[in-house]
Amino acid sequence: MRQFNKAYGLLAAGLLLVEILIARFAHDGFVRPYAGDFLATIFLYCLLKSVWPASAWQVALAALLVSYAIEGAQLAHLLQWLGWQHSRMARLLLGSQFEWGDMLAYTLAAALVLLVEGWWAAAPGYPSARKRAK
Repeated sequence: MRQFNKAYGLLAAGLLLVEILIARFAHDGFVRPYAGDFLATIFLYCLLKSVWPASAWQVALAALLVSYAIEGAQLAHLLQWLGWQHSRMARLLLGSQFEWGDMLAYTLAAALVLLVEGWWAAAPGYPSARKRAK
């Protein structure tokens, strides 16, 4: 049976709260469209990592591909095809307009995740670092 990783689960919950606050209160040209997308990929990473004990590279790639797929669905006008274009929840979760800047935000978020995970794994107190030191 798979073990739930509480640390990543708590990070995902915190990021979800931040995303909800952004969606509710940020109505600008940067935080909502770009910082929100940046954090969404990190949220997906933490959510996946909380239940999937794969390597950081595998989970980051999965989160990035899901992010790209959602953006691709916007390019293909999936909401219109499904008749959901008037659904506020569908537009909030899946977005409604393709933007290349979003793709950049997703990519930068995945890169940051890998950078932080690499740094964290090399930290002296991290279990795998202790194994390497012996």
